[in-house]
Amino acid sequence: MNTTFQTPTIIDVGATSAPKNYTDYYNNFDMESLLSEIFGKHIDDRLNAYMACCGRHVRDGRGDNIALVHEDTTSKVTRMSFAELDIASAQVANLLLSYGVQVGDQVATMLPRTPELLIVVLATWRIGAVYQPLFTAFGYDSLKYRMDKANTKVVFTNQENRDKFEDLAEQTKMVLVGSAVDSQTWGDEHYAESMSAQSKTLEPVSLNTDAPFLQMFTSGTVGKSKGVSVPLAALSAFYLYMRYAIDLREDDQYWNMADPGWAYGLYYAITGPLLLGITTYFNEAGFDAINTRDFMVRHQITNSASSPTAFRMMKSSGVFEDDRDDITSKLSLRCANSAGETLNTEVVNWVETYLECQVKDQYGQTETGMTCCAHHALAHECPNGSMGMALPGHTLVVLDDDMNVLPDGEQGQLAVVVSQSPAFYFRGYSWNEKQAFVGDYYLTGDVVERHSDGSYWFSGRDDDIIITAGYRVGPTDVENTVLEHAAVAESAAVGVPDKVRGHTIKSYVVLKDGIIGNDDTTKEIQELVRKRLSTHAYPREVEFVTELPKTPSGKIQRFLLRSLSLA
Repeated sequence: MNTTFQTPTIIDVGATSAPKNYTDYYNNFDMESLLSEIFGKHIDDRLNAYMACCGRHVRDGRGDNIALVHEDTTSKVTRMSFAELDIASAQVANLLLSYGVQVGDQVATMLPRTPELLIVVLATWRIGAVYQPLFTAFGYDSLKYRMDKANTKVVFTNQENRDKFEDLAEQTKMVLVGSAVDSQTWGDEHYAESMSAQSKTLEPVSLNTDAPFLQMFTSGTVGKSKGVSVPLAALSAFYLYMRYAIDLREDDQYWNMADPGWAYGLYYAITGPLLLGITTYFNEAGFDAINTRDFMVRHQITNSASSPTAFRMMKSSGVFEDDRDDITSKLSLRCANSAGETLNTEVVNWVETYLECQVKDQYGQTETGMTCCAHHALAHECPNGSMGMALPGHTLVVLDDDMNVLPDGEQGQLAVVVSQSPAFYFRGYSWNEKQAFVGDYYLTGDVVERHSDGSYWFSGRDDDIIITAGYRVGPTDVENTVLEHAAVAESAAVGVPDKVRGHTIKSYVVLKDGIIGNDDTTKEIQELVRKRLSTHAYPREVEFVTELPKTPSGKIQRFLLRSLSLA
């Protein structure tokens, strides 16, 4: 391997750096140059995720830099430097070795966003094991399925979640983060006592770039979740997203609100920022608009990432509109990022008005990471409502049912051209649960449309597309239009069987607090969609509900709504 690399450029990224031209960077993308940008002369740092995200920063004299700022539910703040994480992760890594954990074994946590979670992640990577997230809202069936599939060796959890493992602990070593009394009650290892007895040093294990360091599961909107083993090669793709889409800079105070029990939080609230050597923020408290506002003010957050649902909840709460001038004067946001579902114009305008920054929409999957983005650090035109442009290092196409590439302006399935995507790392599901590739194409299962400017526009999942009177209607288009009604907080659209049209469209609508739906509201919503979208896409039926069924990662479960419509 060529070792004539330069110092990593991320250290030189300043608050005033001008965006590069997207087209120039995309067309001239070079993987060797990217690896040089990330790792400098220490190219082998990419062979261990702990080394890439922590160890090299300590070695290179940045150990005193703050890696984590954590605020618990009582507003107590804990700060940990890279050097402190280095020591703590060595102790937990030695603890894992004492349990017999080997290279490639699965280690999990079911913990809220705490320093212990981050320490376990780094410790797992350090010994070449694979970190497996377990979301705190999971029940028994979800846990058993994932642990059985992955043959999970060790689980770190707390008293609040321990009872979920009562019938699962026989196959797995359990470590309790909490009081010694609680650990004795369960017969578990006690985290603090056990780690404190361990050595504070441990050499990391070097692997190869195909070796997994994360064991994910898809969110399982339909059927059982599929395993996704994320290889070390993904680190360069994570960097691309953090550096050029999110535009993470050395002086940023970065807060990704996503839970690390899921891909967006684990990839881009933990791995991504630490890879760049930049502080990440954990807010242990559950989401609400007031807490979010106050957290951003207290910590002077400059760069944030969240979901459209969170932004809509902020908007509908009204807490940012109250004393607007006073609040905006206290905010420090430079830019915001959104992922998980389509970001509509109403939310974009609200963020620009009340948070006083630009918000960019970005698309990805558990399998692929982010692949299509509106980039903060790469200059390109990107109309509101689009998914953005292909992430550099990725070639995207739109395919018809016969795997033919469609021209701009026609809807089809989004696919990645594997041989032309040097930054693309997904190679198939962990246990071959599904064939994800056809020839040279990775099939996303999402229906999109490419415009002549190179931007992509999301229509919906392939199995969510509604065909009514011969027209293909993306539920997202209907949902975003319904959201423009002043009374609407959330919406979802599904197809309902119809003898004449094949399907008609039904909207499930959550209204804002204090508003009661009636016939007039229904007619207003229908007319809005008919007027703004099309006459064939308006919902012939509108049902007002108190909440929409969602996966733990916040995606609307339209298949459940379709089932309700048939009941």
